[in-house]
Amino acid sequence: MIFKQLFDNKSSTYTYIVSSGKGREALIIDPVIENTNEYIKALNELELNLVKVIDTHIHADHISGLNELSKKTKCSKVMGEKSSSEVVDIRVKDNEKIKIESIELLSIYTPGHTDCSYSFLMNDKVFTGDALLINSTGRTDFQNGNSYDAYDSLFNRLLKLPEKTLVYPAHDYNGKKYSTIGNEKNNNPRLKVKSAEEYADMMSNLDLENPKMIDIAVPANIKGLTLEQINK
Repeated sequence: MIFKQLFDNKSSTYTYIVSSGKGREALIIDPVIENTNEYIKALNELELNLVKVIDTHIHADHISGLNELSKKTKCSKVMGEKSSSEVVDIRVKDNEKIKIESIELLSIYTPGHTDCSYSFLMNDKVFTGDALLINSTGRTDFQNGNSYDAYDSLFNRLLKLPEKTLVYPAHDYNGKKYSTIGNEKNNNPRLKVKSAEEYADMMSNLDLENPKMIDIAVPANIKGLTLEQINK
Protein backbone atom coordinates (compact mmCIF):
# COMPACT_ATOMS: atom_id res chain seq x y z
CA MET A 1 0.00 0.00 0.00
CA ILE A 2 1.10 3.57 -0.77
CA PHE A 3 0.15 6.31 1.68
CA LYS A 4 1.50 9.85 1.40
CA GLN A 5 0.60 12.85 3.57
CA LEU A 6 1.28 16.34 2.22
CA PHE A 7 0.97 19.68 4.02
CA ASP A 8 -0.05 23.14 2.82
CA ASN A 9 1.65 25.75 4.99
CA LYS A 10 -0.66 28.63 4.09
CA SER A 11 -3.89 26.93 5.21
CA SER A 12 -2.35 24.24 7.46
CA THR A 13 -4.19 21.65 5.37
CA TYR A 14 -3.28 17.98 5.14
CA THR A 15 -3.81 16.23 1.82
CA TYR A 16 -3.57 12.47 1.42
CA ILE A 17 -2.57 10.25 -1.51
CA VAL A 18 -3.72 6.64 -1.18
CA SER A 19 -3.12 3.63 -3.43
CA SER A 20 -2.99 -0.14 -3.10
CA GLY A 21 0.11 -0.01 -5.30
CA LYS A 22 -1.04 -3.07 -7.23
CA GLY A 23 -2.75 -1.65 -10.31
CA ARG A 24 -1.32 1.85 -9.76
CA GLU A 25 -4.71 3.50 -9.22
CA ALA A 26 -4.82 6.25 -6.60
CA LEU A 27 -7.13 8.67 -4.85
CA ILE A 28 -6.47 12.03 -3.19
CA ILE A 29 -8.30 13.43 -0.16
CA ASP A 30 -8.70 17.19 0.53
CA PRO A 31 -6.40 18.78 -2.09
CA VAL A 32 -5.51 22.49 -2.12
CA ILE A 33 -5.74 24.08 -5.56
CA GLU A 34 -2.39 25.90 -5.42
CA ASN A 35 -0.62 22.57 -4.87
CA THR A 36 -2.13 20.77 -7.86
CA ASN A 37 1.16 20.50 -9.73
CA GLU A 38 2.87 19.18 -6.59
CA TYR A 39 0.26 16.42 -6.32
CA ILE A 40 0.63 15.50 -9.99
CA LYS A 41 4.42 15.42 -9.61
CA ALA A 42 4.09 13.11 -6.59
CA LEU A 43 1.71 10.84 -8.50
CA ASN A 44 4.10 10.68 -11.45
CA GLU A 45 7.07 9.89 -9.20
CA LEU A 46 5.07 7.07 -7.63
CA GLU A 47 3.85 5.96 -11.08
CA LEU A 48 0.24 6.30 -10.00
CA ASN A 49 -2.90 7.07 -11.98
CA LEU A 50 -5.35 9.33 -10.14
CA VAL A 51 -8.88 7.95 -10.50
CA LYS A 52 -10.76 9.67 -7.65
CA VAL A 53 -10.43 12.91 -5.70
CA ILE A 54 -12.41 13.41 -2.47
CA ASP A 55 -13.29 16.46 -0.40
CA THR A 56 -14.48 15.79 3.14
CA HIS A 57 -16.63 18.95 3.06
CA ILE A 58 -16.92 22.41 1.50
CA HIS A 59 -13.79 24.09 2.84
CA ALA A 60 -13.81 27.71 4.06
CA ASP A 61 -10.09 28.30 4.56
CA HIS A 62 -8.73 27.35 1.14
CA ILE A 63 -9.87 26.71 -2.41
CA SER A 64 -10.09 23.01 -3.11
CA GLY A 65 -8.13 21.35 -5.90
CA LEU A 66 -11.01 18.94 -6.52
CA ASN A 67 -12.05 20.26 -9.93
CA GLU A 68 -8.56 21.39 -10.98
CA LEU A 69 -7.24 17.85 -10.48
CA SER A 70 -10.19 16.41 -12.34
CA LYS A 71 -9.62 18.73 -15.29
CA LYS A 72 -5.96 17.73 -15.49
CA THR A 73 -6.23 13.99 -14.81
CA LYS A 74 -9.84 13.11 -15.78
CA CYS A 75 -10.38 11.61 -12.32
CA SER A 76 -13.85 11.40 -10.74
CA LYS A 77 -14.84 14.00 -8.14
CA VAL A 78 -16.35 12.52 -4.96
CA MET A 79 -18.14 14.12 -2.02
CA GLY A 80 -20.91 13.22 0.40
CA GLU A 81 -24.49 13.39 -0.83
CA LYS A 82 -25.20 16.43 1.36
CA SER A 83 -22.56 18.52 -0.38
CA SER A 84 -23.63 21.74 -2.12
CA SER A 85 -20.83 21.40 -4.69
CA GLU A 86 -22.04 21.86 -8.26
CA VAL A 87 -19.28 19.78 -9.87
CA VAL A 88 -19.35 16.45 -8.01
CA ASP A 89 -19.48 13.29 -10.13
CA ILE A 90 -20.11 10.76 -7.34
CA ARG A 91 -22.16 11.55 -4.23
CA VAL A 92 -21.76 8.97 -1.49
CA LYS A 93 -24.30 8.21 1.21
CA ASP A 94 -23.61 7.49 4.85
CA ASN A 95 -22.08 3.99 5.19
CA GLU A 96 -21.43 3.75 1.46
CA LYS A 97 -18.08 2.42 0.24
CA ILE A 98 -15.67 4.13 -2.14
CA LYS A 99 -13.51 1.57 -3.93
CA ILE A 100 -10.32 1.65 -5.96
CA GLU A 101 -8.77 -1.73 -6.64
CA SER A 102 -8.43 -3.52 -3.27
CA ILE A 103 -8.90 -0.35 -1.19
CA GLU A 104 -12.24 0.51 0.39
CA LEU A 105 -13.16 3.72 2.19
CA LEU A 106 -16.36 3.70 4.23
CA SER A 107 -18.15 7.05 4.30
CA ILE A 108 -19.35 8.25 7.70
CA TYR A 109 -21.68 11.25 7.78
CA THR A 110 -20.25 13.51 10.49
CA PRO A 111 -22.10 16.85 10.35
CA GLY A 112 -21.50 19.62 12.84
CA HIS A 113 -18.54 21.58 11.54
CA THR A 114 -20.62 21.95 8.38
CA ASP A 115 -23.82 20.22 7.32
CA CYS A 116 -21.93 18.41 4.55
CA SER A 117 -19.01 16.99 6.55
CA TYR A 118 -18.06 13.36 5.96
CA SER A 119 -15.29 11.23 7.40
CA PHE A 120 -13.82 8.23 5.60
CA LEU A 121 -12.70 5.01 7.30
CA MET A 122 -9.99 2.93 5.62
CA ASN A 123 -9.03 -0.13 7.66
CA ASP A 124 -7.18 1.27 10.70
CA LYS A 125 -7.23 4.89 9.46
CA VAL A 126 -10.00 7.47 9.55
CA PHE A 127 -9.85 10.71 7.59
CA THR A 128 -11.90 13.08 9.72
CA GLY A 129 -11.81 16.35 7.75
CA ASP A 130 -12.56 19.10 10.26
CA ALA A 131 -14.95 17.02 12.37
CA LEU A 132 -12.23 15.72 14.69
CA LEU A 133 -8.84 17.42 14.87
CA ILE A 134 -5.79 16.51 16.95
CA ASN A 135 -6.60 17.58 20.51
CA SER A 136 -9.39 19.76 19.14
CA THR A 137 -12.61 19.67 17.11
CA GLY A 138 -13.93 21.67 14.19
CA ARG A 139 -15.74 24.93 14.88
CA THR A 140 -19.51 24.96 14.37
CA ASP A 141 -20.36 28.62 13.89
CA PHE A 142 -20.66 28.89 10.08
CA GLN A 143 -21.74 26.96 6.96
CA ASN A 144 -24.81 25.57 8.70
CA GLY A 145 -22.65 24.19 11.48
CA ASN A 146 -24.41 22.80 14.52
CA SER A 147 -22.81 21.95 17.86
CA TYR A 148 -25.42 19.33 18.72
CA ASP A 149 -24.81 17.57 15.40
CA ALA A 150 -21.06 17.79 16.03
CA TYR A 151 -21.46 16.22 19.47
CA ASP A 152 -23.44 13.35 17.95
CA SER A 153 -20.88 12.88 15.15
CA LEU A 154 -18.03 12.82 17.64
CA PHE A 155 -19.45 10.77 20.49
CA ASN A 156 -21.81 8.46 18.61
CA ARG A 157 -19.84 7.91 15.42
CA LEU A 158 -16.11 8.67 15.48
CA LEU A 159 -15.36 7.86 19.12
CA LYS A 160 -17.14 4.52 18.69
CA LEU A 161 -14.32 3.38 16.40
CA PRO A 162 -11.59 1.13 17.89
CA GLU A 163 -9.20 3.13 20.07
CA LYS A 164 -6.21 2.12 17.96
CA THR A 165 -7.77 3.69 14.85
CA LEU A 166 -5.40 6.32 13.43
CA VAL A 167 -6.92 9.78 13.06
CA TYR A 168 -5.84 11.82 10.03
CA PRO A 169 -7.52 15.26 10.02
CA ALA A 170 -7.70 17.90 7.30
CA HIS A 171 -5.76 20.39 9.43
CA ASP A 172 -3.26 20.74 12.22
CA TYR A 173 -1.76 23.94 13.52
CA ASN A 174 0.87 22.51 15.87
CA GLY A 175 3.00 20.26 13.69
CA LYS A 176 1.23 17.01 14.59
CA LYS A 177 0.57 14.57 11.76
CA TYR A 178 -1.90 12.10 13.24
CA SER A 179 -3.49 10.85 16.42
CA THR A 180 -5.59 7.88 17.53
CA ILE A 181 -9.17 7.59 18.68
CA GLY A 182 -7.89 6.47 22.08
CA ASN A 183 -5.60 9.49 22.40
CA GLU A 184 -8.43 11.85 21.52
CA LYS A 185 -10.74 10.21 24.05
CA ASN A 186 -8.13 10.61 26.77
CA ASN A 187 -6.49 13.94 25.93
CA ASN A 188 -8.71 16.10 23.73
CA PRO A 189 -9.93 18.96 25.97
CA ARG A 190 -13.05 19.52 23.87
CA LEU A 191 -14.14 15.93 24.49
CA LYS A 192 -14.18 16.26 28.28
CA VAL A 193 -17.80 17.41 28.28
CA LYS A 194 -20.57 15.37 29.83
CA SER A 195 -23.46 16.31 27.55
CA ALA A 196 -24.41 17.78 24.19
CA GLU A 197 -25.62 20.90 25.98
CA GLU A 198 -22.24 21.40 27.64
CA TYR A 199 -20.48 20.89 24.31
CA ALA A 200 -22.77 23.40 22.56
CA ASP A 201 -22.20 25.95 25.33
CA MET A 202 -18.42 25.53 25.05
CA MET A 203 -18.46 25.89 21.27
CA SER A 204 -20.69 28.99 21.37
CA ASN A 205 -18.14 30.75 23.58
CA LEU A 206 -15.01 30.20 21.47
CA ASP A 207 -15.24 33.72 19.99
CA LEU A 208 -13.26 32.84 16.85
CA GLU A 209 -12.66 35.08 13.87
CA ASN A 210 -13.94 33.84 10.51
CA PRO A 211 -11.33 32.26 8.23
CA LYS A 212 -9.71 34.94 6.08
CA MET A 213 -10.61 33.07 2.89
CA ILE A 214 -14.24 32.27 3.73
CA ASP A 215 -15.89 34.79 1.39
CA ILE A 216 -13.73 33.59 -1.49
CA ALA A 217 -13.25 29.90 -0.72
CA VAL A 218 -16.83 28.83 -0.01
CA PRO A 219 -18.40 30.12 -3.26
CA ALA A 220 -15.34 28.97 -5.25
CA ASN A 221 -15.63 25.48 -3.78
CA ILE A 222 -19.36 25.30 -4.40
CA LYS A 223 -18.79 26.31 -8.03
CA GLY A 224 -15.69 24.10 -8.34
CA LEU A 225 -13.58 26.88 -9.80
CA THR A 226 -10.32 26.04 -11.54
CA LEU A 227 -7.11 28.08 -11.48
CA GLU A 228 -7.91 29.49 -14.91
CA GLN A 229 -11.30 30.71 -13.70
CA ILE A 230 -9.88 32.15 -10.47
CA ASN A 231 -7.12 34.03 -12.29
CA LYS A 232 -9.41 35.65 -14.85
